[in-house]
Amino acid sequence: MALLPHRPLSKSNAQFRRAVQRLPLGVSSTFRYWGDDRTIYVHHGKGGRTWDIDGNGYVDYRLGYGPAILGYADDRVDAAARKGMEVGGVFALSTEREFNVADRIAKMVPAAELVRFSNSGTEAVMAALRLARAFTGRESYLLVEGAYHGLFDAAQWMVNVDGWDPKSNRDPDVIAYGKGIPATVKQLVHLTPMNDMQRLEDTFRKHGNELAAMLIEPIQGNCCGISARREFVQLARQLCDKHGVLLIIDEVKTGFRVGKGGVQGILGIKPDITTFAKAMGNGYPIAVVAGREDVMRTFRYGGATHGGTYTAHSVSLAAAEECLRILDETPALETLATYGEKLKTGISKILDERNIVHSYAGHPSMFGLFFADRPPDNYRDWKSSDYSFYDQMAYYLHDLGIICEPDSREPWFMCEAHGNDAACLPDTLCAFEQAVDLTLEFFDNEKRRTA
Repeated sequence: MALLPHRPLSKSNAQFRRAVQRLPLGVSSTFRYWGDDRTIYVHHGKGGRTWDIDGNGYVDYRLGYGPAILGYADDRVDAAARKGMEVGGVFALSTEREFNVADRIAKMVPAAELVRFSNSGTEAVMAALRLARAFTGRESYLLVEGAYHGLFDAAQWMVNVDGWDPKSNRDPDVIAYGKGIPATVKQLVHLTPMNDMQRLEDTFRKHGNELAAMLIEPIQGNCCGISARREFVQLARQLCDKHGVLLIIDEVKTGFRVGKGGVQGILGIKPDITTFAKAMGNGYPIAVVAGREDVMRTFRYGGATHGGTYTAHSVSLAAAEECLRILDETPALETLATYGEKLKTGISKILDERNIVHSYAGHPSMFGLFFADRPPDNYRDWKSSDYSFYDQMAYYLHDLGIICEPDSREPWFMCEAHGNDAACLPDTLCAFEQAVDLTLEFFDNEKRRTA
């Protein structure tokens, strides 16, 4: 039996016991809770690494779910943010910098003819859906199964694949992500499987004239990087045009990460409305809803409402201005994508040497790893797949100093700093090899116990 890795977590454990007295689950987001004895509390981050309050260092591929595209505490962006502090913070009035950032975005993303700022991806998508309803005068909308569009009632619907028979002639039931979401909202939502052309056409044939919008993440940021085929998104564009439906491409995670023009630029698809958030400020809270001029001008008195006290905050806006400049004018995106390719190559070498079948989904800057000969191309196939090997391996990776999401739903995110830190790749691959061997041993032991 190999010696299991160990990291001290006594300080994080003690902090959890204190925090849980005032914070549900001891954290400010349910997804930060990893168990009573494994939830960590961050001391600081720099570049592509994070340190917890126990002093454990990690190569971080979670990156706050993607925002730290340049790396934590990037000197260039933080210097710009400090200058933003000198502006004064919040005025509930506008500043000149809003135009500068909006103009940069419009030049990088052809669909972003007009821009409105928000504070988070959830806020941006909420505004996008409200805008689509105001413009079309319709209320229903179409989601793609497995997509994540934020924590608000209209977006928190999924198909219940547990116990569902794929050979049956019925679809799985549509259910809410959790409690507290009104069942009446369900009447407005339709879902369709990713990459199923026939089902997409059928849905539009039945409901197209009722839909205000179709929302899609062409690379699913909360479902392992499962990607839409180009022809699927092209068909969505055609059907939206035919039925007067607005196409919303949600690039909260992919925007300014997979390319300067986002995944829509790679696919050559122009949405009516698009959303951006995480990567555009390198971790400072800022988001964008953008789109066609005639649609966006529905944000007006007597039209769709949009606002927020903290929108276009001087610090976040200054950080975004510098972050977008770096992504637009330097090789940063090439650096992090190249690193992602090297990481995949190294991972594949380790797995191939052990005859472990595997594949990848997504983009080199945010990819999902699957232990199958090809990645699933829709949520139903992923949900019915065996991801137990990945989940156990992730458990060991944490103890070995590599941060990834504890389950396989979240992609691995790259940052520029990973590519500029010569030790990140060997540190990761060394830990990955150990984690794979420990996982193999774990499942061998499980087989012997149940034999």
